[in-house]
Amino acid sequence: MSDTPLKHLAIIMDGNGRWAKQRGLKRTKGHEKGAEIIREITTYCAKHPTIETATFYAFSTENWKRPKLEVEFLMKMLEKYLKEELNTYQEHGIRFQAIGDLSRFSKALQKRILKTQELTKNNTSLIQVLALNYGGRAEITAAVNRLITEGNKSVTEEDISAALQTPYSDIDLLIRTSGEERISNFLLWQLSYSELYFTPTLWPDFNAKELDTIIENYTQRTRRFGGV
Repeated sequence: MSDTPLKHLAIIMDGNGRWAKQRGLKRTKGHEKGAEIIREITTYCAKHPTIETATFYAFSTENWKRPKLEVEFLMKMLEKYLKEELNTYQEHGIRFQAIGDLSRFSKALQKRILKTQELTKNNTSLIQVLALNYGGRAEITAAVNRLITEGNKSVTEEDISAALQTPYSDIDLLIRTSGEERISNFLLWQLSYSELYFTPTLWPDFNAKELDTIIENYTQRTRRFGGV
């Protein structure tokens, strides 16, 4: 049984488009359903006795390659989601945090992100992190450049960890939905010794009950961190 409690959970939410296609729906309907699942999983994590941070891969640096109309829909949906979720954040004591390069987003969306972070900054039940226009390599590169700019001649792993956008903690468990078994440039530094779990369930079909089962699986694993 794992003697390392699950404190930081990360999720690659995959399968919205396939979920919609299977039902003869537009891809946007899959994204809308997926947003509902984020709410369910986030509130579950806020009530969980050990989870302190839940990080969701919401929009990668590669997602700009998607059709323009779909990207525009995702931007509008994100702004709407943050506005509507504020009551959920406050009710459940959830602190919202965004990571990634936000400069490519509209001024209105940037303002909404910053406002939500400010309004929830004192909540303590859970930190919900949304990775937005995020890439793991870009995060590491930015951290190293920041350390160089600060005049460092050499750096330690601790220095890089502290310079990242996600200094909360390393990832204990990464889950990816939809059956794909890769990490897609997500939290590359923080995943060094993470436990990985791949489920065939498409993200819009994922739920708190399945997450509970996965966490039970995690508690049965032995984490050696390179030791014996």
